[in-house]
Amino acid sequence: MIIKSNIPKHVAIIMDGNGRWAAKRHLSRSAGHRAGVESLREIINISIELGIEHLTVYSLSSENWKRPEGEIKFLMKLFLVTIKNELRLLMEHGVRLRLVGDRKSLPTEVVKAYEEAEKKTSENTRLNFNIALNYGSRQEILNAFKVLGKKINSSELKFEDISIKDLSDNLYTKDIPDPDFLIRTSGEHRISNFLLWQISYSELYFTKVLWPDFKRKHFMIAINEYQKRNRRFGKL
Repeated sequence: MIIKSNIPKHVAIIMDGNGRWAAKRHLSRSAGHRAGVESLREIINISIELGIEHLTVYSLSSENWKRPEGEIKFLMKLFLVTIKNELRLLMEHGVRLRLVGDRKSLPTEVVKAYEEAEKKTSENTRLNFNIALNYGSRQEILNAFKVLGKKINSSELKFEDISIKDLSDNLYTKDIPDPDFLIRTSGEHRISNFLLWQISYSELYFTKVLWPDFKRKHFMIAINEYQKRNRRFGKL
């Protein structure tokens, strides 16, 4: 049973298992990625229903560029087609979209489409939907240090005055609260360079369910598990 008063405000998801899902069915990896979009649509709807305020999904890591060229091209096309097809639904459901990651290495048309969606959905308030695209947490933290270093060199900031807030304010996730709950599908038990700074006190949940199979009942099971946790934040 879900307790409405104890819903995580921010859920982050490592959507893993599209390729394995497709392989089990003797389908192409592309088919697995398409099926993954269906699961994401369902989880967005449930997040709105539950009153979750922020949903952040790991869509493409900075390391994923090492995959076969054909798969990368397909993913770029899928990202482009998906945002164009889903924008109307995001508006209807009051979802605000935000792209989190390094935009410089992404195809211009993909960045343009997502930035247009960011602008159009900027006033929506029912759910903040953050897509981590070309995202790598180590690089994100390194970039933040470089920005702070420039401020120190220009005497805008003193080294001894650097605070946790200063670093947080220079991450891709600036103004987004840290996740309360991190879910990873597919049975892997690792973080894969995702939100390393932000999940210091997040509750972690791992499931063997492959992402395209992760539906309402699996999300509800995960939320129920979250509600059993005792979050102490270092306190007794």
